[in-house]
Amino acid sequence: MPVNAAQVMQRARAVVLDLLDEPEKAGNTPEFTVSELSGAVKRAIEGEFGHVRVKAEVGRVVRARSGHLYFDLKDDRNVLACTTWKGQVASLSVIPEEGMEVVVSGRMTTFGSQSKYQLNATEVAVAGVGALMAMLDKRMKALQAEGLFDDDRKAPLPYLPEVIGVITSPTGAVIRDILHRLRDRFPRKVLVWPVAVQGKECAPQVARAIAGFNAMTPGGALPRPDLLIVARGGGSIEDLWGFNEEAVARAAAASEIPLISAVGHETDTTLIDYVSDRRAPTPTAAAEMAVPVRMELLAGVDQMGARASRAVTEAIGRRKQRVADLARVLPRPEQLTDDAKQRFDYWAEKLDGALIGRVNDGRLRLGAAAGMLRPSVLDGRVSQGRERLSGWSARMGPALARKTDRAQQELAVQAGRLRPEAVQVAQARAAKDLQAVLRRLTVAATSDMERKSSRLEALDRMRETLGYRETLKRGYAVVRGDGDVVTSAKAAEGVKALEIEFADGTMTPGGGPAEVQPKPKPKSKPKDPPAGQGSLF
Repeated sequence: MPVNAAQVMQRARAVVLDLLDEPEKAGNTPEFTVSELSGAVKRAIEGEFGHVRVKAEVGRVVRARSGHLYFDLKDDRNVLACTTWKGQVASLSVIPEEGMEVVVSGRMTTFGSQSKYQLNATEVAVAGVGALMAMLDKRMKALQAEGLFDDDRKAPLPYLPEVIGVITSPTGAVIRDILHRLRDRFPRKVLVWPVAVQGKECAPQVARAIAGFNAMTPGGALPRPDLLIVARGGGSIEDLWGFNEEAVARAAAASEIPLISAVGHETDTTLIDYVSDRRAPTPTAAAEMAVPVRMELLAGVDQMGARASRAVTEAIGRRKQRVADLARVLPRPEQLTDDAKQRFDYWAEKLDGALIGRVNDGRLRLGAAAGMLRPSVLDGRVSQGRERLSGWSARMGPALARKTDRAQQELAVQAGRLRPEAVQVAQARAAKDLQAVLRRLTVAATSDMERKSSRLEALDRMRETLGYRETLKRGYAVVRGDGDVVTSAKAAEGVKALEIEFADGTMTPGGGPAEVQPKPKPKSKPKDPPAGQGSLF
């Protein structure tokens, strides 16, 4: 119904006159209070305009701290103030925004404190598809400016989710199609969150469902989904408008769980399609995106297993052929060891002769060394050493005397040239030097005598060790016949008398008492026998 201010005032005036029961042109005009007049106008307007619908453009919009909503409706000439109380805001299907063309339903009332009338708006609807699309375009630009449509913030879908959360109506055909498609492709656990898919309750319920799934604890009693599907069948733009609300778009963008939008048919586009991680043209297509085909996976696994088996078989065959080729090139094992065997036999045959020759050479060298160490030879060398030492001692006395005489002559010559004091000093120095020389000579001679004596004693000990008497002490004996050593039984047959020499004496065989001769006493015996002496051959 169109609103005419003149008619409203005329009717209000009539109501007031009726209340006073006075003629319009009374001589005595009554007096009214402001509250009485405001109340009369209020009753007149509310009684006349109990329910109206106004189509206009939304002007200024203000949301008060108290929760009340104040906005203006305007055309090219007039402005109508509108008020939606706090308890009525939640029931509005569309929240008015500045510039929107809407159809507002409500009842007219007045506000006496400011002498104004206003419309108490209880329902707001967008006036036409064009206005809805304009509002949708405005929201899309605002969300795109915030980066909610960017591809880099969209998460990839899990390849095979364990649990899938579906947000849709529990009574429609959509949930049956999704469950049937999942069962055919790859059965998974499904959690359904029932929501209204159109009307004023659609947007808040869908937003709460997305946030509720994300609030679940992973691994809890009710498992948290690995993938979300928001699904609805096709419909008009008005039917799908709940999925164009900003609350739903922001909830989908804030979801940590990957989300598939399957709202409407392939030609239908809603705001949630732009912010979701993946858009499906239909709910059935969303189920196909969610899971792979189980039979195709099994077939793929079988194919890969067969390919792996063939690859292993072919690789083993190639390596066997390679080994066979190399084996034909390599020599036989017996050929590799023939040369070594021949060298071993050659040196093995020579080893015995070499060892015997080495033993014989050792024996010869030992015999030569033993011959050089005979007592007569050692006595001769000792005698020669003593003779040389005596000669040196005999020559040392005259040499010292000559040295002393020469020094005294030189001192006498120098004394004739020097003063008595210098001569005394020189004599004292010469005497001191002479004493030092004598001491050094004495020490050198003594050291040389001790060294030669030690060497002589060592040679004597070696002579005693290498002599046959040391061998006799180990249980051996020397057999002599007619003064010569008998070394065989054949040589002993032609001997008149045999004599056997042991370590402690000699005896004559023949049954009589043994004639024991004392062992000759050695010239010198070392205090400590030399260690490491071996046996003679």
